[in-house]
Amino acid sequence: MYELFFQKFNEIVPLMPEEQDLIKSYLTPKKIRKKQYLLQGGDVCKFIAFVEKGALRSFSINDKDEEHIIQFALEGWLIADLYSFLTGEPANYNIEALENSELVLISKPAHEELLKGLPKYETYTRLQLTGAYIAMQRRLTSIISLPLEERYASFTALYPDIVQRVPQHMIASYMGLTPETLSRVRKRISSK
Repeated sequence: MYELFFQKFNEIVPLMPEEQDLIKSYLTPKKIRKKQYLLQGGDVCKFIAFVEKGALRSFSINDKDEEHIIQFALEGWLIADLYSFLTGEPANYNIEALENSELVLISKPAHEELLKGLPKYETYTRLQLTGAYIAMQRRLTSIISLPLEERYASFTALYPDIVQRVPQHMIASYMGLTPETLSRVRKRISSK
């Protein structure tokens, strides 16, 4: 169950077998079905989830019951309401499985113990957070500076697997567009 987790970890920070065994002792496997929630807004996020298999999304719902997708997570990606996880405050986001999924969870207490006791885990966490911050900056820059066609082309180039596995209305939500607007953008791109 932990094969992809340790493959990705070792690509970033190589582990000795005993370090891998130590980390494994803190991990919890979890399977969730399509449309099942891993986290609901208002609850405290108690885990960071690594996707071994499947697809998830993180989203909020506004007062008009409109969904705003913040993140997708496919195999090899992490997902959590990081603010809630780090502060212990109620989550702003829901996390839902888009497909039947297999996850590796790490709890807040396990995370804290590993940060203190295993420098390689701290390095891995720091590099993951740095990567997430860079991706967020790239996304914000794209939203405020690129024309819609370029934003969509950039998204499809960066995340071809998401385009193949996630419904278009969810991609529209992630991009801050209506499904109709995204449809027009896709039509303009295909006619070029």
